[in-house]
Amino acid sequence: MKKPVILMSLMLLAFPASTNYALKSFDFNAGGDNSLSSSSYAMEGAVGELGSDPLSSLNYTTLPGLLYTQMVNTPSAPTVTNAGDFTNKLLVTIATEGNPSDTTYAIAVSDDNFVTTEYLQSDNTVGATLGAEDWQTYADWGGGSGEFAVGLVPNTTYYFKVKAAQGEFTEGPWGPVASVATSALSISFDIDVSATDQETAAPYAVALGDLQSGTIVTSTEKIWVDLATNAPGGGFVYVFGSNGGLLSQKTSHTISAVSGNLSSLDEGFGIQYNSLSESSGGPMVVSSPYDGAGEVVGTITTNPQEIFNTSATAIAGGRASFVTKAKIDDLTPAAADYTDTITIISTASF
Repeated sequence: MKKPVILMSLMLLAFPASTNYALKSFDFNAGGDNSLSSSSYAMEGAVGELGSDPLSSLNYTTLPGLLYTQMVNTPSAPTVTNAGDFTNKLLVTIATEGNPSDTTYAIAVSDDNFVTTEYLQSDNTVGATLGAEDWQTYADWGGGSGEFAVGLVPNTTYYFKVKAAQGEFTEGPWGPVASVATSALSISFDIDVSATDQETAAPYAVALGDLQSGTIVTSTEKIWVDLATNAPGGGFVYVFGSNGGLLSQKTSHTISAVSGNLSSLDEGFGIQYNSLSESSGGPMVVSSPYDGAGEVVGTITTNPQEIFNTSATAIAGGRASFVTKAKIDDLTPAAADYTDTITIISTASF
């Protein structure tokens, strides 16, 4: 009786490697050369290499052959975010795909999905050329925290892609694309008049009540302002009056607007900040001379004067208030019609 003979063969292939070096592939060809070079360029070629046609699908590409196996891993799409509602910058975080720490990366930028292409420069601005200094390591591009691409245009979608290199003949292709839009310019401003922090409707009026000689009177009602803006240079609130003080049409006398301590003045009218707050960003701060305490006031001239600002940055939920103060002496003509029209405006630095 014959017994079948089963022949088994097992072949294991492993590329030679050590702690410092690895041979990425075996290949058979008729030779090659990398001696053609200049101060700016170098060329490497292989003759008669087998199986060097790219294999690709919708999501992946295999580039076989000696030249392709020298390339570093192609970075995946960068992470691009606009979590801060920014109008002129976006946060870009690249992925290394396991490349060594000395690998350098270039970042391409476009506002038309790469019909035209620009590049993120080493100073994080966008430029038309890609210089040697613009190839930076993962750490130089901010590592896991990323870096802001700056100097962008508001309300515009930007596209980003990354490529990598680790010396001569290792530069790979551009990776997949990620895109995010910068925010449109925005500013929101509102005024309220109330003794407490609440929303009120126009018309607005602040009553100082009866003025008595030698007595400083502070308005019970406060003037409140709301300010929110995504302007990178921040927002500003200005105040000015119509009369340069409290004017009586009946007597033609003006209780002049002043800056200083009303306690040491015979007569005067001015304003003083009362409160500052914000939800995020900023912070909301008061400008001199309206930042006084006690009976120190700032003047209300007929030209706009800055009273609040957002510390040269965007702000959300900014809220501030101020009070009016006045003092008369025995020489102030008595009248019931001392008034001033106060105008409050807001601007932003985009």
